[in-house]
Amino acid sequence: MYRFECDYSETCHPAILERLSDTNFYQTPGYGEDEFCAAAAAQIREACSLQENSCSVHFMIGGTQTNLTVIASILRPYQGVISADSGHINAHETGAVEATGHKVLTVPTKNGKLTAQDIQSIHDAYIGDATKDHIVQPAMVYLSWPTETGLLYTKAELTEISNICHTFGWPLYLDGARLGYGLMSPACDLTLSEIARLCDVFYIGGTKQGAMLGEAVVFSNISLSYGFRSMMKNRGGMLAKGRIIGLQFQTLFQDNLYFRIAKQADQYAMVIRDAFANRGCAFLYPSQTNQQFPILPDSWLKILEQNFAFSFWQRVDAQHCAVRFCTSWATQDNAVQQLVKTIERL
Repeated sequence: MYRFECDYSETCHPAILERLSDTNFYQTPGYGEDEFCAAAAAQIREACSLQENSCSVHFMIGGTQTNLTVIASILRPYQGVISADSGHINAHETGAVEATGHKVLTVPTKNGKLTAQDIQSIHDAYIGDATKDHIVQPAMVYLSWPTETGLLYTKAELTEISNICHTFGWPLYLDGARLGYGLMSPACDLTLSEIARLCDVFYIGGTKQGAMLGEAVVFSNISLSYGFRSMMKNRGGMLAKGRIIGLQFQTLFQDNLYFRIAKQADQYAMVIRDAFANRGCAFLYPSQTNQQFPILPDSWLKILEQNFAFSFWQRVDAQHCAVRFCTSWATQDNAVQQLVKTIERL
C-alpha cells in the first residue's frame, strides 16, 4: 500500500535528520533565541528580498497554531477575518480561529479563490449597514496559497487583492503551508519576493514540505509583529527547543533544497494528472500543484484502493466521485510509475 493521501506522511528529509543527529548534543539558548534560528531567519530574509530592520521572522510548531496565533495577534476583539468558505481556517481547523474570539467571515467560492471584488463587497456591506456597531467588523484577509483546491492566485490577482486590502487598511495574510509547491508549479507567475512584497504577513510551510515539524512566519509589515513573541507564548506556539525548527529551515534553505524537493513533487503530480487525463478523466479543479482531483467511476476506486491510499473529496453524481491524490517531497518514482500502470489498466 502506497499512500497518496497527504504530503506529511513521512518524518522529514534525510538531510534534516542528519543535521538533527549531528547537532543533538549542541547546547543553545531556548525559545528560538539560538544561532540556528538566527541563521535560518537570515536565509529567509534573503530569499524574500527583505531587510532585517523591515521584517520579522518567527518559527512556530504547525499550521493551525500559526494561523490562530497570527490572526489573534493582529485583530481586535470585535474584528473578524475574511476567508474563502473552503479556506483552511474555516474548513479544517475545528474552529481554532473562532476559539480565539475572532469570527471567520466566509465567502462562497466555486474554486476556493477570493477576488478583490469579494473583498470590496464585504467592505461595502459593512460600511452600509446601519447596525454595523453591533456586528463583527471585517479587518483582515486570509488566503491559502496554493488554495485547498490546489489552485494559485496569479500575480495580477494577488496584486489586486493586496491593493484593495491596503486601501481599506486591512492586513493581507497568506497561509503558505504548501508555499513551495505553489512557487515551483508550472502555472506560477509569482516569486517569493513578490509574495513578500504583496502580503503583510505570510508563512513558509515546513510540515508539509520536508520538515519534521514547523512553519516560518514572515511579517513583511514589521509594525504588525509588535508583541508577537508574547502572543506565541500565550497561544502555546513557542517551542522551548526552538532550535529544532530553526535548524530544519536552515537546512531546507541551503542549496535551494526547499524548492528542489517541491519541484519534484509537482512534477510527479503532473505525471499522475496526465495518466488520468489520458484515460479520459475530468478533474474537479484544474490544479497544477501537488494536489490532483480526478473524477473517477466508483468501479475504478475499488481497484485503486487495493494498492493505494488517497482521499475522498466529494460525490459528483451517482456513479462518480472526486478524489485527491497528493504527492510530496518524499514521493517515490517507483510508486508513481506503479500508479500510472494501474491507471492505464483501468
